[in-house]
Amino acid sequence: MEFKELPPVKEQIMKCVRCGKCRSVCPVFAEVGNETAAPRGHVFMVQMLRDGKVEPDKAVYDKLSACLMCETCSVNCPSGIDVHELNAAARSYIYEKNPSIAKEFIFDTMWTNPGFLKASTHFMGGLQKLGLQKIARDMGLTRILPGDLPEAEKILTNIPTKSAKTCLPEINKTVGPKKYTIGYFLGCATDLLSPEVAKATIDVLTRNGCEVIIPPGIKCCGLPHIANGKMDTARKLAAHNIKLFNSYNFDYVITDCASCSAALSRKNMEFLFKGLNIEDQAYDFSSRVMDLTSFLINVIDIQIPEVKYDKKVKVTYHDPCHLANAQGITREPRELLKRIPGIEFIEMNNANSCCGGSGTYSVTHYKMSMKILDKKMDNVMETGADKLVTCCPSCMMQLKYGVRRHNWKCQVVHPVVLVSECYQNALIEQGENR
Repeated sequence: MEFKELPPVKEQIMKCVRCGKCRSVCPVFAEVGNETAAPRGHVFMVQMLRDGKVEPDKAVYDKLSACLMCETCSVNCPSGIDVHELNAAARSYIYEKNPSIAKEFIFDTMWTNPGFLKASTHFMGGLQKLGLQKIARDMGLTRILPGDLPEAEKILTNIPTKSAKTCLPEINKTVGPKKYTIGYFLGCATDLLSPEVAKATIDVLTRNGCEVIIPPGIKCCGLPHIANGKMDTARKLAAHNIKLFNSYNFDYVITDCASCSAALSRKNMEFLFKGLNIEDQAYDFSSRVMDLTSFLINVIDIQIPEVKYDKKVKVTYHDPCHLANAQGITREPRELLKRIPGIEFIEMNNANSCCGGSGTYSVTHYKMSMKILDKKMDNVMETGADKLVTCCPSCMMQLKYGVRRHNWKCQVVHPVVLVSECYQNALIEQGENR
């Protein structure tokens, strides 16, 4: 679809009443203080791009790409403008006019091929295990990397040797009577960087009457592609996953990744496919998609077994932008944590403020990302929590780096891992009592 005819571009720009509310909530504008970095400025920029008053060149792209796509402005806009969609549409339009060989390789060759992506990630993990990454850093060899990569490469550490998919069967039978057949959308980050989350997800779901199927051939949800101007590739990836999951008779499609559930939501399906032939199939698919914590609380009404504990563990929670802003899910993760025995839940200040990770943003805009992360870490550390919990693997990676960066002793974990540990500890206690 032509840029000017995309629904956000065609229908939403003129809604802007120039009130400036978006400036007051934008984490990037808070650091820069320049109108070109504000969501309102981006709306103006997209309008000028649409009307041919500015050229679709790299300078315009760079200004638009400073946006985190955290959707804080969109949910706070009195006029209901989806600023992030306007921004994404404009990035894609500019990229079409200025293609990049490097982006083609990363987002069209590597990130669309699960096997290639897995091999690349494991190669990085191998370098870490051999100590070659540290050697290259100490010798200054990483300085030859483009843009912010010399600094940003430090974020990705402790890459697991095995992915979740290599450890989990395709069909995971329920423990006890079967209530639901679940399609598990196992995202790239959970699979390759946080396999313990996937194992915990399977463990908790199967203990609660769910047969869990991981369809072979799942590809990336497409959200990184949308953020990096590759909307056509995002459509191809989404179409592949829609057809794959629709070929099964699932009661629900569950994901433990906030970014994935946002990418698979009805809202994003409308953004990608409205007016296209696959539109109805996309909506049918998205109607079954559900965030894991929402499913555990609202559908299963999970009752977690009581276990003994010496003292309560202090836990605080960070709202992923793609869960809180994009989907309005804030209650369920907190309710799940409060149901876990032995936990003292402490609400941090500004829990729904962005951590600065936003998928690839910490790589492409490292310095800005760190300014935003440091503010988040101040709020986190004020709680004195033993565990920092969040529902997004991208946020987990960013926050783990924040913990290291501030030399703070705290474990960053997904809530489902804590739930799974309760089940494991309950089994141990039962064995000891026999």
